[in-house]
Amino acid sequence: MVIPVGDRYAVGDLDACPMATRSGPWRAVIHACKSPCHQTFVNYRGSLAPDHREYLWAQRGSELALNLIDPPVPLFKVASFICAMDFMDAFDDGEDRLLVHCNHGESRACSIVLLYLARRLKVIPADDYATARAAFEAMIPPGTYQPGKGISIFLDQAWEELL
Repeated sequence: MVIPVGDRYAVGDLDACPMATRSGPWRAVIHACKSPCHQTFVNYRGSLAPDHREYLWAQRGSELALNLIDPPVPLFKVASFICAMDFMDAFDDGEDRLLVHCNHGESRACSIVLLYLARRLKVIPADDYATARAAFEAMIPPGTYQPGKGISIFLDQAWEELL
C-alpha cells in the first residue's frame, strides 16, 4: 500500500518497501521499521547493542533505515526523528518523491511525514501535536493515520524538542 501525501511524499507499508521490490518512483526512502529493514541494513538478528554506531539509524545512499518499533509506551528517541527530517531535507529537491514506510503504514511512517510537514516545511500548523495531527489527517484518506499509543504520547510530550 502507498498513500500519497501531497505531490511529493508518500507513506506506505512493508509491501511498498523498495528493498523487497526495487521499484517505485522514489528519489529517497525512509524505512521506519526495525524488522526487517534496519536489521537488513545493519546485518543483525534480534536486537543490536545500544552502543553500536548504527543503533538508531543506518543510511545507505538515498535510503535511511530507522531502528523503530511501535510500542504502547514511548520508547522513541528525539534524535531518530530529527535524523529522519534532516534526511528528508537532504533529498527533498522540491520535485522528486520521497517514500516513508513502516510495517503497516499507519503509525511511524505517517508520524514522520506529519512532523516534516509541520516542523520543516510549515505547510500544516505546528502549534502542537493535536493541531498538526488534525491538519495532516485532512490531507490523507480517512483512517490512514492510526498512530500507536506510544508514538502519540511521545509526539505530544516531545513536540517542542522536535523543532
